[in-house]
Formats: sequence, structure tokens, C-alpha cells
Amino acid sequence: MAAVFLGTIVHSKSFSEFESFERGFLAVSASGKIIGIGHDYQAWESSNPVLAKDLEVVRLSDYQFLMPGFVDCHIHAPQFAQVGLGLDMPLLDWLNTYTFPLEAKFSDQQFAQQVYKSVVEATLRCGTTLASYFATNHLESTLILAREAVRQGQRALVGKVCSNCNSPDFYVETAEEAVSGTLAFVEEMKKLGSPLVLPTITPRFALSCSKELLKDLGDIARRFDLHIQSHISENLAEIEVVKGIFKTSYAGAYDDAGLLTNKTVMAHGVHLEDEEVALLKARCSSVAHCPASNTMLSSGLCDVQRLVNAGVTVGLGTDVSGGNSVSIQDALLRALDVSKHLDFFKKQNIRGMGEAKTQDPNYVQLKYKQAFYLATLGGAKALSLDHLTGNFALGKDFDALLVDVSVLESPVRRLHVNELVEKFIYTGSDRNIVEVFVAGNRVKKGCQTT
Repeated sequence: MAAVFLGTIVHSKSFSEFESFERGFLAVSASGKIIGIGHDYQAWESSNPVLAKDLEVVRLSDYQFLMPGFVDCHIHAPQFAQVGLGLDMPLLDWLNTYTFPLEAKFSDQQFAQQVYKSVVEATLRCGTTLASYFATNHLESTLILAREAVRQGQRALVGKVCSNCNSPDFYVETAEEAVSGTLAFVEEMKKLGSPLVLPTITPRFALSCSKELLKDLGDIARRFDLHIQSHISENLAEIEVVKGIFKTSYAGAYDDAGLLTNKTVMAHGVHLEDEEVALLKARCSSVAHCPASNTMLSSGLCDVQRLVNAGVTVGLGTDVSGGNSVSIQDALLRALDVSKHLDFFKKQNIRGMGEAKTQDPNYVQLKYKQAFYLATLGGAKALSLDHLTGNFALGKDFDALLVDVSVLESPVRRLHVNELVEKFIYTGSDRNIVEVFVAGNRVKKGCQTT
């Protein structure tokens, strides 16, 4: 598309810097690149007559604004088929009762096609322009997920899951199968020829992979300069088992295998030790904060401020189906809730709990603009794709959402820019996202009102 949007434009420039243009403009080239942004379109047009030529003018209403697309740093695509089930169980019980049996069914490619078509549709509907997907152990069905993301125009990282131990007999592979399947997946992804959908190396988690397999996967990632995703320090029981097997910390187990790089994102990080946080920072590895699943599977409360203050990049993940929603807007709201709960524990002597052991009178809650960053630019940085997307910097791809807070009910007065964003964060849903753009292409048009 070649267009200029006139109206309210918002994005993040950093964790602490939110930029808005209440009567601004954003110009997009025919190739889907951002070529102009600011307060004064007429001045820009006069200075850039060649760039401005033939731009379609799109005028936003007083209740609309343009923002960067949401980034989901951690989502299990096959688990969309069981979203909302088993969430009264702790992690390891939930995996064995619900998740492993479901994922084993993805040997059926017809079943995989049905589920993967639905999950990409659902995430795009909720404004996710970039998703980092776990698939299953199955090569062919994982390729179906990648092709579906390409077909629907979503930007995505897609990973064939690897697990050769501590898994059910009906859903496990040998180390050799995991390595050969991963190499085949990487080659097939090249044949897709899509700049939007890329492979990511995906050991399920340290417990499900032998030391040898983890090292082989680290070697593949290094050889082809690939992204990496897995889980870390989600559940206390899981952490103790990892320490017993690997004789080191959770982060150390990955680092020994060469899996902590500047293209690595690790989901959860709820119980990271100080030395592990320092190691992630040193390796430029990131954390996907998944507040919904951390609560629902009784894993714990991740202190995002601690990670950010230590220099670790953090994005948000829905972690479907440990989380109960594919919406990053929902994850954003949950992240704010978790931060408030941590503030209670750190500052209040809550009746019935005795004196809190983690008193920190200097703790500062996340603010909604910081959570907005985590859901957009922070997520893009966590996935090492912020050179392409995440905000409206000049030269980046136009991955964006057109939001309308008046879809269901018009506000009683005109809202200024901060109020528009705040209202969407705290009361919005997918129905307020009326258009979705990825690399300048409109992938969702119109809104659902029922």
C-alpha cells in the first residue's frame, strides 16, 4: 500500500519513552516501509514531493489511533485446540494430562491444518502481527503452520519442537530424529522464500532434551545463525529436577549447550537467580513474560522490573494454552496486574500472611505505557526483529493496528491521546482492532460487533 494516515499516532521508542502525535501523520510507501512520521504532514509533503506523490489519504476519526502491531513472544500453536482446559493443575501435571496427548495428535496433518488455520486467524484478529510459535515434534505438521502463517500474511517465527527424554512414550523422538528433523525443517523453510516467516530452534525445555541434543541444537543455531526459543525457570519443582540432571543452573544448562545467544528468547523466567539474570544479560538473551499462564498454572509472579533494571530485554507472551487467551492486549493487562500484586507483597503487611519476606519499599509498579512497550517494541527486541518492526521508526516495515475505542460505545467526550490508549488497554478487545497491517499489507479489515 502507499498511504498516509492522518490522526493520532502512538508508539514506543524505549521502555521509558512513549511518543505520540495527536494530530499527526504516518506515511507508508508502496513497498510497505515507513517513510514519514510527525506532527506536520503539509511540511513533510512539501519537503518530500516525490515520496508524497500518489499517497492515499486515510483520515482517522477522533476515537481512532494507529499503533504498532502486537508481538507474542511465546505461544504454543497446537495448544489452541485445548485453550481454557486443565488450568487448575500445576505445570507438570498439566503437561502429562492434557498437553502431551493433544500434541501427539499432530501426526494427523488434516487435524494440524484445521488447528493451525484457526490459531493464525485468531492471533491476527487480536492484532498479533508477529508471533513466536512452538509447534510439535512433527516435521510435516510444523511446516503446515509455517505455510499457514505465510498464506495469511503474519510475521512469525516457527519452531519444530525437540524432545528426546522425560516425555511420554507416545510422544518422544530420538536425538537423531530431533536433529535430522530440525535440519530438514530449516531447509524446507528456506524453500518457502518468505521474509516474514523464519525458523527458530526449539528445544521444548531442558528437561525434555539430553545434554547431547541440546548441544546439537546449539550447533545448528550457530551454523545457520538462527533464532532460538525455549522455557526457563517456570516452576519450582521443574527447576530442582533440571539442577539435579545438569548439575548447574537452568540458564547454565542452556549456556553450556550454546543456546543462550542474542537471538534467544526464554519464556517465563519467574524464579531466575541473580547469577542467571546476569548470564542472560551477558549473552543478550531475552525473556518472554507470560503473566496469564504463570498465574493459571500456579508457577509464580515474574518481577519484570527486576529483569529490566538488570538490563534484560523483556517481551510478552500469551503462552496459550497455559494462558487462556491468544490476545496480547489481555497479556498486557495481566502484566499490569502482576506488577500491582508484587507491589502489594513488597510494601504491605497483608493480613494472614505475616510479614512479607521480600520487602522492597522502592519497588515501582509497571505503568501502562511501559506495558505497551513490552507488547510492541519490547517484544520485537526480545525476538531480535526490532530492526524490522516493533515501532514506527523510519525505514521499518509498517506492522500496525488501527484501533477504534468507539466500536461498541462512543465515549461521552473526546479523549486526548493518552486516554485513547489507556481506554483501549483497560477496556478494549479484538473488536476494537478494526484493521491490521503487516509489512504494509492489510491482513484484517472490518470489525466484529457480535
